[in-house]
Amino acid sequence: MIELETPQIEPVEEAGTYAKYEAGPLQAGYGVTLGNALRRVLLSSLEGAAVTSIQIRDVYQEFSTIPGVKEDVTQIVLNVKKLRLKSFATHPVQLRLIKSGAGAVTAADITESADVETVNPDLVLMTLDTDDVTIEMDLTVERGVGYLSAERAEALPIGVIAVDAIFTPCRKVNYWVESMRVGQMTNYDKLTIEIETDGTIAPEEALSRAAEILVNQFRPFVTIGLATSPVASVPGLAAIPPNMLDMPIEELDLPMRAYNSLKRNNIVKVGQLLQLKDDDLLRMRNFGKKSLDEMKERLRMRGFIIPETETDGLDLDPDESYDGDEPEA
Repeated sequence: MIELETPQIEPVEEAGTYAKYEAGPLQAGYGVTLGNALRRVLLSSLEGAAVTSIQIRDVYQEFSTIPGVKEDVTQIVLNVKKLRLKSFATHPVQLRLIKSGAGAVTAADITESADVETVNPDLVLMTLDTDDVTIEMDLTVERGVGYLSAERAEALPIGVIAVDAIFTPCRKVNYWVESMRVGQMTNYDKLTIEIETDGTIAPEEALSRAAEILVNQFRPFVTIGLATSPVASVPGLAAIPPNMLDMPIEELDLPMRAYNSLKRNNIVKVGQLLQLKDDDLLRMRNFGKKSLDEMKERLRMRGFIIPETETDGLDLDPDESYDGDEPEA
């Protein structure tokens, strides 16, 4: 297997909700591959919180005006969409706003909640023109991913106004790729990615979460074509910690002939190895009884309980058996 360079990731600039990172060296072409994937996930797949609906006293639909309030309801909805919130609850949270008297109504006037934090409390939601006006508004805050359209309004009760919810916490993500020199080689990539968030998440955390999402999506492809039976379904393996089953066979320090034989048969993890019977292993080219015994000893040294099993009467050709046990070159 070709060993790829492990990139180093360093912050170039960090200022509040903005940060720029450089990653390199990357193999030629990997800058665009990683940059494009990270950008898409950052803009579409990170979880956030947003107001999904509001209810204003004595207002029954979005295209209304409120006596004593400068903005119409449509403008109020647009202002509410700008609220940036952190929700610590897994369920929808109801917030309440009550304000009387002339002046600006801001996000700071929303009643505090242990479940929701307002990141931009100075945001102006509406303006009251007279002292005898009182505004009462309920806001529903939910967590989600991506975008939730207000077109679902038909399913809401009369008087509840749906709000287009933008959950993504990243406002802007850009990346570019430049050439990078490593020793005498100049065909490496350097990836620069800049991230601007809405303040509900730090750029560093956003980048880390995006990478984690990609890793989780790619993980099933790593095991494709390996053992056909799930590891957990094999008797005795379900109780073994996953990190031990995912251990590369390189860590067993097997003799070179046994190691090469396993690699040629796409056996790369200990979990795959434990699913094979002795007969299966002995059928592999250059893997004889001596290799089998050494492999079992290495597994026992690692704490695996390996029973002393027979080969179920496998009829080996003498030449094949000798080939598996001959000294290493």
